[in-house]
Amino acid sequence: MHFSFKIIEKEKISTIIPLVYKLNEGKISMDVLEKRFKEIIHQNYECAGVFDAEKLIGISGMWFCTRHYSGKSMEVDHVYIDDSYRNHGLGKQFMQWITDYVKNKGVETMELNAYIKNDASHRFYHNLGFKKPGYHFLKKI
Repeated sequence: MHFSFKIIEKEKISTIIPLVYKLNEGKISMDVLEKRFKEIIHQNYECAGVFDAEKLIGISGMWFCTRHYSGKSMEVDHVYIDDSYRNHGLGKQFMQWITDYVKNKGVETMELNAYIKNDASHRFYHNLGFKKPGYHFLKKI
């Protein structure tokens, strides 16, 4: 299999919605995701994709900002690789590609949030050198 990694053009952002839907286990409707991503693309956001030939099989959103505690930063968001492509080192390759990509943009720090109950992702990110310096809190208003 031949895999490639590239930035998904903003005009094609809707192509990631089926994978984000799977990631969220259908808890957020496709319509809501469509509306949100139409807004997201106008913010400091990019999305990287993993492709098997022309088929989109993985994604990772990237939020860019400068933080007082970490400098120029990129927050990894909604990382997902289709089930049938997991456990073959593709996620590690993808994260390395993302790291190289953002490093070339002058990013000093990569950050992410992972769901508390997702132990597999905790191990994955820990093995990639990510540390857990704190908690992420959320309040719906």
